[in-house]
Amino acid sequence: MNREELLSNIAHWRERIGEASARWGGCEICAVSKTVDAATINLAWEGGIRVLGENRVQELLGKIDDLNPGYSIHLIGQLQTNKVRPIIDRVAMIQSVDRETLAREISRRAVAAGVEMPVLVQVNIARESQKSGVDEEGLLPLLRLCGELPGLHVRGLMAIMPIAEDPEAVRPYFRRMREWFERLRDMDLPDVEMRTLSMGMSDDAIVAAEEGATMVRLGRALFGARHYQ
Repeated sequence: MNREELLSNIAHWRERIGEASARWGGCEICAVSKTVDAATINLAWEGGIRVLGENRVQELLGKIDDLNPGYSIHLIGQLQTNKVRPIIDRVAMIQSVDRETLAREISRRAVAAGVEMPVLVQVNIARESQKSGVDEEGLLPLLRLCGELPGLHVRGLMAIMPIAEDPEAVRPYFRRMREWFERLRDMDLPDVEMRTLSMGMSDDAIVAAEEGATMVRLGRALFGARHYQ
């Protein structure tokens, strides 16, 4: 993808997301940069992108030194506990905390590295067996545990919705995530702050923004079709 196409895509989506999220006070775009080379990713800075989402630890480590150092890099993919150490001091946030063992490992590695790691707790709001995320019944217990762990700070929630031909089909899930976000914000749990609600991707980002996402994760919409290796 050339510079003009990328900047045009970014401008288009920033306008659409801005309009859709206006009643909530706006919504940030996290540019999902998996399989995209560093040179192309760096062009997105010109379009106003400041947050990158990477899925794979090895891919991220292979290009992170070539990325604009101003980017806030978020690990958004499923994270194995044995992959925490290499990225604990390289990313600004881990969005995919979905279980106790991962939370404890992030805490342990953060303390050892002398860093404070903001995290989002991933919720499997649609109860899809093939997707990661804590179910609604397990959300409060996991949040309370995270609030007790040193070096780890909950800053919101993340969700991946079911694939649907019509984004309207998943609107109730986005709405339920916003309800959880607001409910938890009012509960004042120790070291649990609801600042970020990361939900919505290229196919359903507008609905997500309309329903109160504070961050949407756009890959294909910005960078075009993926070229997997």
